[in-house]
Amino acid sequence: MRNVPTLYEWAGDMKTFEALFGRFYDKVLKDDLLGEVFRHMSPQHVEHVAHFVAEVFGGPKLYSGQDGGSHAEMIGRHIGKMLTEEKRQRWVYLLLQTADEVGLKSDPEFRSAFVGYIEWGTRLAVINSQLIENPLKESEPMPKWGWGETGGPYVGTE
Repeated sequence: MRNVPTLYEWAGDMKTFEALFGRFYDKVLKDDLLGEVFRHMSPQHVEHVAHFVAEVFGGPKLYSGQDGGSHAEMIGRHIGKMLTEEKRQRWVYLLLQTADEVGLKSDPEFRSAFVGYIEWGTRLAVINSQLIENPLKESEPMPKWGWGETGGPYVGTE
């Protein structure tokens, strides 16, 4: 049986995620469509997103530990933002463009898992941005993303 690395291990290390999201948010702030959405982000936003995605990919628990965050808190950051599909697509486009620029691993298996997570997460962000209350309890676990599972059909909170 071979030892399969986590997506985090395969991608590199925390510096990989910090470089990716640092350059990405530099672009976002200059973007005509997304700049306004992120203009007032906290100085820790980039680091928190890097820590969140790294943790979801099997990295150290910096977001839920050192940053004091949770999955419910991340969802809560999107409540009421009224994100559109156009903004979601631009966000995804700029992140994938940045991934190529910073040299994020580009093998088909990793990129498939990476894009799968980005699509899943951004679509949830749009759904949650239309709500006025957070559908998650603070006790909900952090998501975990591997090499290809999506968890089955989407079931919203009814």
